[in-house]
Amino acid sequence: MGLFGKTPERNPKEQVNEWCRKLRKESSQLERQIRSIQREEDKIKKSLKEAAKKGEKDVCIILAKDVVHARKAINKIYTSKTHISSVQMQMKNQLATLRVAGALKKSTEVMNAMQTLVRVPEVAATMRELSKEMMKAGIIEEMLDETMSDMDDTEEMEEQAQEEIDKVLWELTQGELGKAPSAVTDSLPSTAPEASVADEAGPSSAGLESEEEEEDLEEMKERLSALRS
Repeated sequence: MGLFGKTPERNPKEQVNEWCRKLRKESSQLERQIRSIQREEDKIKKSLKEAAKKGEKDVCIILAKDVVHARKAINKIYTSKTHISSVQMQMKNQLATLRVAGALKKSTEVMNAMQTLVRVPEVAATMRELSKEMMKAGIIEEMLDETMSDMDDTEEMEEQAQEEIDKVLWELTQGELGKAPSAVTDSLPSTAPEASVADEAGPSSAGLESEEEEEDLEEMKERLSALRS
């Protein structure tokens, strides 16, 4: 507390440095989350291949949907990391401005990035806190409603989702299920290394993997269901 019970103004340079530290921390947490989702995706892909060998088409479709949801979740997180990187870069510009002009300046780039980040569940709490501090510092104006969402064409999204599911099935079952990409230019991740590992493991190893994957399947579905919301 300062004189007459007032809290003294924070040093702008220290405040910007603290924001940068928080942004780096959030970015690192998002990177860890990406790796966690990728591990779950790998397990689901193995389970899907096992189900395809048994001819369980319905199970394959369910697992393919989980793969699609996992990949979309990863893409969204990468987008959030990009916005965080943009804010970090703008914070460096603020420090340069502070040295020259002695004060922080308003930034449209920061405001746009923060408006997006406050609607991302994984970083929402920290970004709300930072946005309030940045508003007080005069860097951004009043934030948009954090619950605001874009108007989506539901029918088009469902059609695109089905296309993605077909691609995943085609990719992971060596063309036995699903549909081929609509164009030759469509790129799909190579599955050759995974197939060769499964072949080398032999029948007994595949049986053990199948039992373990079936035990983990329900747990994986529960974890991934949170990503769909």
